Amino acid sequence: MEPASEIKTVQTAMTKSIDHLSHEFSAVRTGKASPALIENIDVHVQAYGSISKLKSLAVISSPEPRMLMVQPFDPSATQDIERAIRESNLGLNPAAAERSLRVPIPELSEERRRDMVKLIKQLAEEAKVSIRAARKDGMDAAKKMKGDNVVTEDGQKDFENAVQDLTNDYTKKVESLADAKEKDLMKI
Repeated sequence: MEPASEIKTVQTAMTKSIDHLSHEFSAVRTGKASPALIENIDVHVQAYGSISKLKSLAVISSPEPRMLMVQPFDPSATQDIERAIRESNLGLNPAAAERSLRVPIPELSEERRRDMVKLIKQLAEEAKVSIRAARKDGMDAAKKMKGDNVVTEDGQKDFENAVQDLTNDYTKKVESLADAKEKDLMKI
């Protein structure tokens, strides 16, 4: 158990928390068309008899700022995709075109925007909890290294300080991401 490798492990865990938060934020609707908004919708395709993610069944693009275009690889899956988008709880109403679906993105009401802000804060708090869990793992590793005589007492304190600095940095990144997303969401 080497201190440098333990720090790297803690940093990797915290980075994964930030990456996950960024991915979750991309799916939060801000009133602008983004393929990430619908790409992870589960679609039960009758022809295949299974459930697949929308992004594996179709090409999703944003030809206009308030419109998504879904072009299924297999035109027979169009109705299944349309049904899944309607039932996704995102408030979207796709319209079938020739071999594709057009999904207009409606304006968000003030109430819906406030609900989305609550969701953003919840996701940010979950990321902070994950970061604190990685911090705890790092602190436990410091105690174990001290117990195994890998580091001295001063070395343990230095290691714990490094872990705490990482925790502070990553917590600030979460807050920064959440603030940016909230500003984007509340912008009319």
